[in-house]
Amino acid sequence: MLYSFIASVVYSNILKVVKVRLYPNAQQQQSLAQAFGCCRWLWNYCLNLMNQTYKETGKGLSGYAVKKIIPQLKKEYEWLTSTYSQCLQQVCLNLGVAFNNFFEKRSSYPRFKSKHGKQSIQYPQNVKVADSYVTLPKIGDVTAIIHRPIEGKVKTVTISKNCSNQYFAAILFDDGKNKPESSTDGKVIGIDLGLTHFAVTSDGSKFDNPRILNKYEKNLKLKQQQLSRKQKGSNNRIKSRKKVARVHRKTTNCREDFLHKLSRRIVNENQVIVVENLNVKGMMQNHCLAKSIHQVGWGMFCTMLKYKAEMSGKVICEVDRFFPSSKTCHVCLNQVGSLPLDVRFWTCENCHTKHDRDMNAAINLRDEGLRILTSGTGDKACCPDVSRSKGGRKKSTTALSVGQEAYTDSSSTV
Repeated sequence: MLYSFIASVVYSNILKVVKVRLYPNAQQQQSLAQAFGCCRWLWNYCLNLMNQTYKETGKGLSGYAVKKIIPQLKKEYEWLTSTYSQCLQQVCLNLGVAFNNFFEKRSSYPRFKSKHGKQSIQYPQNVKVADSYVTLPKIGDVTAIIHRPIEGKVKTVTISKNCSNQYFAAILFDDGKNKPESSTDGKVIGIDLGLTHFAVTSDGSKFDNPRILNKYEKNLKLKQQQLSRKQKGSNNRIKSRKKVARVHRKTTNCREDFLHKLSRRIVNENQVIVVENLNVKGMMQNHCLAKSIHQVGWGMFCTMLKYKAEMSGKVICEVDRFFPSSKTCHVCLNQVGSLPLDVRFWTCENCHTKHDRDMNAAINLRDEGLRILTSGTGDKACCPDVSRSKGGRKKSTTALSVGQEAYTDSSSTV
């Protein structure tokens, strides 16, 4: 079973999250189901109240404002008292955060929650973590597999249940250790992400795309066909939905396992990692490649690289997505006008060097990362000027134009 390990920086300390598997008994599962239902109902009620208030008055409500109506709701709906009070309060606060993320354009508008799919509740405090169990208020001691030591103060614990009826606890804690200082002294590597090979590095390594979904696509198709034939609302349909969920869970676990192992290996072996800032959402608009891009997991891989490098004192450098890494010869910096995706090898007209498209791109990314780190230009890369298209694509973030030479270094260290 795969567990995620996420890190974020708060002041000088690092907050860590360990996701552990829970095994509640029948009574605890019923209590958790009631808690999931109460928190879900409160979320939908408060979201509807916010929408109605804005339509009538033109002003919205904050998360703290809707939190004050919880005592009144408990009097009207006595079944709300069966859930831990701070879980209900946290629902209102999370709803306020969701609206803030929407207004700051970090996420979409908050949506109503459904009883189908993933369920979760959050405990802000009063949760105890032992060697083989987790103590939850109004739930009791729930058996858990603590696969990593949890040292420090426990901040919050989020309990979740997936579509396969598996229970997890994401434990956020502060270990009291300071964030390691980043250093650029060491090996520098450039990584070019692709579909034929998942990753090609500047030192000559190629990692094949595992194509996880293709391995389970036939089984998934069969399970989905069986689900479509079941009568809605029947117990057989519920059983069939769980079978489909198990196949999706298997593909997700296999993909995350591959990404975790590869990202850990790259972070351990290198000090500075240079990647391209890909617009994955925009690339998904290509219907010929959307399925392949969706299953490969570039965004998740880059996220893993970032937090693992941050925890290890390594440096991640992102090169602008408009930087012509594939079309530029890394030997003489000559740039070709056009290079279709089906051309995997090409020869430079200036120096007559034969290039592997992906390897050449990885080397150019490494050299551009070195230039960014040594020239003091911040996050700017040397790439052509790009104007805004009809689709609303953003301009390039650089001030450099075609023909301006960038500093490159053939060495692999800073």
